[in-house]
Amino acid sequence: MRIVALSLAALLLPVQASAPALAPVPEKSTAFERAVVQEMSDARVMPRAYAKHLRELRPCFEGKLWKRPDRVPLRTDEGVAALDEAIAFLESTRPVGPLRFNEGLALAARRHARDLGPRGALEHVGADGSRLSERLNRLGTWHGLIAENISTGEETARQVVIQLLVDDGVASRGHRKNLFNPDLHQAGAGTAPHRDYRVVTVIDYADGFVERR
Repeated sequence: MRIVALSLAALLLPVQASAPALAPVPEKSTAFERAVVQEMSDARVMPRAYAKHLRELRPCFEGKLWKRPDRVPLRTDEGVAALDEAIAFLESTRPVGPLRFNEGLALAARRHARDLGPRGALEHVGADGSRLSERLNRLGTWHGLIAENISTGEETARQVVIQLLVDDGVASRGHRKNLFNPDLHQAGAGTAPHRDYRVVTVIDYADGFVERR
């Protein structure tokens, strides 16, 4: 197994395993959760066009303070430099294929978000010690590569994706690498209230995932 761990991002290579099935949760994704996947797909397919959304944010920086309209100012680690790097990346990278929304991945992401939120946690390991591969095994069968990103504090799909693209304070830019990984073809997002950051959004990716019915 090859593992690439990137701050709030983890990539795993193929391991097929079975685990006791959990009763499916009778819930479907919200419009917001679907919009997160669509925004990521748009960025992958049209990176140069997507860069304009980031350019619109440049005037909001005063040093390392990010003053977005109608938002509490946010003190960043890198300031506008991280934003500019993300813009340069989008303007120079080749497009990759779109992401297909997967309800099973969304369910896994939503369960993890609901686990993290009340605890004020931000890690990829669940309260029961489960990792991404185990959580997916409970719901179905995956193959190829899998990955997970976590976003906090953002309440619109575009701002979630911009946060992942800029990846302020993450030297490896692991969230961005996951988002643009051409070996990841499906994704699902799940969101929940967070004790410390208002909201947490978990995104689970896979080369392929088939939910158990």
